[in-house]
Amino acid sequence: MKLLIRNLARTTTEEELRAMFAAHGTVQSCTLVIDKDTGSSKGFGFVEMPKQGEAKAAISVLNGQNVGGSKIRVKKSE
Repeated sequence: MKLLIRNLARTTTEEELRAMFAAHGTVQSCTLVIDKDTGSSKGFGFVEMPKQGEAKAAISVLNGQNVGGSKIRVKKSE
């Protein structure tokens, strides 16, 4: 299941994002969306978790959590 993570702090790294979701199961891929001009994060990214149950658990626990001073939003990617 591919998840969309929004409202990330611009300082959040892919490693931090991967670690947050790995605590809830297997992470297949983790990608932060980077601004081509500045090289910094645009504040959102995607995490792919192959097991639907683990992905749903991660959504329920992490959605609304305060990470790096920002309240993140996690949902299934459309």
